Amino acid sequence: MNTASHPHPVPPVGKTPAFEWSEHLLTGDSRMDHTHEEFATQLNALLATPAAQQLPLYQAFLDHTVAHFAQEDRWMLATGFAASNCHTDQHAMVLETMQAVVSHYEKGETDIINRMGEALAEWFAQHAVSMDAGLAQHLQSIGFDSATETMAEAQATRNATVSSCANSSQS
Repeated sequence: MNTASHPHPVPPVGKTPAFEWSEHLLTGDSRMDHTHEEFATQLNALLATPAAQQLPLYQAFLDHTVAHFAQEDRWMLATGFAASNCHTDQHAMVLETMQAVVSHYEKGETDIINRMGEALAEWFAQHAVSMDAGLAQHLQSIGFDSATETMAEAQATRNATVSSCANSSQS
């Protein structure tokens, strides 16, 4: 499959996607939801591709995921999350694992991309409805526009520094 002509490849017709995108996964932030839908589309295309042909798609999917997580991490920092928080930490752990997959695949462990993709499908569903939905609610509550990456009021985050996923502390 040529990813240059299909920036968002889709699974073959008749093939059930490994990860079912649904309204249940919507966070309420249109830019985040669009990025998540792209993630799901690329993941499904990857899992529908024969193992011997997956590496280029996987590398494009990895690049997309790096940008996806960087976008959310940037929003968290801009809106009062501490630099070290469990949402950002989870992104870092997932990316570290995804990057390690490439060397394993290149060493002949060609089933590893499918295993990683299946694990990501399971992980992402929970991540989107918990951490990402919480982030979207936080962004909305303080007037952060993810499309422009600007705050309605510059002072909105001064008293809310989120240091973990379970709480926020006053700074």
